[in-house]
Amino acid sequence: MSSAARRPRPGRPRRIPEIDSKLTPRDQILDASARLFTQRGYAATSTRDIADAVGIRQASLYYHFAGKPGILEELLARTVRPTLDQLHKIDAIAEEQGAAGALYALVMIDTATLTEAPHNAGRLPSLPDVSSQKESTPYQAIHSDLVDAYARLGARVSGLDVNGILLAHLVEIVVALRSKGLDVDEATRHMVAASALRACGATQDQITIAAAVTWSELLAE
Repeated sequence: MSSAARRPRPGRPRRIPEIDSKLTPRDQILDASARLFTQRGYAATSTRDIADAVGIRQASLYYHFAGKPGILEELLARTVRPTLDQLHKIDAIAEEQGAAGALYALVMIDTATLTEAPHNAGRLPSLPDVSSQKESTPYQAIHSDLVDAYARLGARVSGLDVNGILLAHLVEIVVALRSKGLDVDEATRHMVAASALRACGATQDQITIAAAVTWSELLAE
């Protein structure tokens, strides 16, 4: 194979203080992009800005992503996908321990996803210059799956129809807390989970049992 036919390899990143050198080059790009998108805005950030923030050539960025839209799509997906990947666990808890425990578990997992999102990337879907992009369409589709899960479990707890969007927005309070520079610790996440159950009419005894059972189930994984 001639050298012209070979796919170029990405350049080695320069040492940048803001970038975690333990991350893969692809994840370094995502981390830098999350920081720039949330601080400057999506529209105001160029691929050159991202490459400079990572310490690579702009051409090397295209080795990992076709462009800025692909980066945005992946960042948006990462604010939901880790939670959706655990729905099989949630369903198992619902069968074994009941809907209250399952809803509690869903909130604990979802708040962890949003808390661990780099640079509070959970803010991205609400930014006007992001929500107007066609790259937000796949996010909206998978987020609707999450909303459906909240509605389904909430209805089983309350015995009535429950607005899944309301529960999802309640959980997203952790994004607002992070935006104010506040830490979202485990105790805060438990408070959010308890609030979600109260919104569905759960009693304090149900909440206490759900918290104890759910946490033991999650820690056992």
